[in-house]
Amino acid sequence: MDIDLSHLYKEDNMNRVVLIVDDEYAGRETLQSILEGEGYQLEMAENGPQAIEKAKEFLPDVILLDVMMPGMTGFEVCQRIRTEPEIAEIPIIMLTALDDRESLLTALKAGADDFISKPFDRYELRARLLGITRLNRYKKLTQERAKLQVANEQLLDAYEATIEGWSHAMDLRDRETEGHSRRVAELTVNLAQAVGMSQEEIVHLRRGALLHDLGKIGIPDSILHKPSGLTDEEWVIMRKHPQFAHDMLYPIEYLRPALDIPYNHHEKWDGTGYPRGSRGEEIPLAARLFAVIDVWDALTSNRPYRLAWSDEEALTYIREQSGRHFDPQVVELFFKVIK
Repeated sequence: MDIDLSHLYKEDNMNRVVLIVDDEYAGRETLQSILEGEGYQLEMAENGPQAIEKAKEFLPDVILLDVMMPGMTGFEVCQRIRTEPEIAEIPIIMLTALDDRESLLTALKAGADDFISKPFDRYELRARLLGITRLNRYKKLTQERAKLQVANEQLLDAYEATIEGWSHAMDLRDRETEGHSRRVAELTVNLAQAVGMSQEEIVHLRRGALLHDLGKIGIPDSILHKPSGLTDEEWVIMRKHPQFAHDMLYPIEYLRPALDIPYNHHEKWDGTGYPRGSRGEEIPLAARLFAVIDVWDALTSNRPYRLAWSDEEALTYIREQSGRHFDPQVVELFFKVIK
């Protein structure tokens, strides 16, 4: 007994385009009567060249292709479609009165995805068509996801290049040793890996390390490049650069998770740092890790106002500042990593 399952298919078929190719009007009408009401958008072609033209115009989800047509058989149409890049992937179901193994093999060799012999059962045709369109939809979704993934990776690469460009520009403006921001970023990542941070956390940490001094854009050159010590009034201005960094970066949504270091890297374990005077574990872990690395790199690099310290001198200083400037546990971890 035939059971009408068409009501189950209509939702899946919405906006699906089916191209019907048959040189006989009766054949086209028969297929139209079977598929009307199923939710498909039906397009018609009367011969091979017209089929190829309409396939390019409508990019159908599936082509129902009659085999026995004058001038250009369905096999030839199928082969031609498979050579046209923009339509080569469209699924093709071949419909024919030929019911023999050789015709089936010829259809498959020509590139057909399915083969139904006439006279065909309308419910079987609907089911076969539904299966093909579902597979094609899944394939398209997979391709779109792959494209989105590539686009997302390209966007992330652009983000990282922009961040590194900003970082390098700040190094040049502040007359720091060349590569300071990159070095401290790499060393801070090493500490973060040792402490067991997730990969996502490390991505944000690295961005924050590269941008740690971005707020100095808001500091006048007369203060930033002053060769002698700063006055009390000048220190008040200098200590605003973490807040400047926060105010510049916070509106950029993808950089908000990276703010811990630019905003907090001058806080101290004992609460004597700035801009908020946070103490202990009130200071984000990323900033506590970075603080040790930033001081280490600063002490062991030549600066315009002094020569680099030896590693031993710098390590001694960092040990002395454990529990004062630095988180004691981070200091112990730093000594393990630096060795």
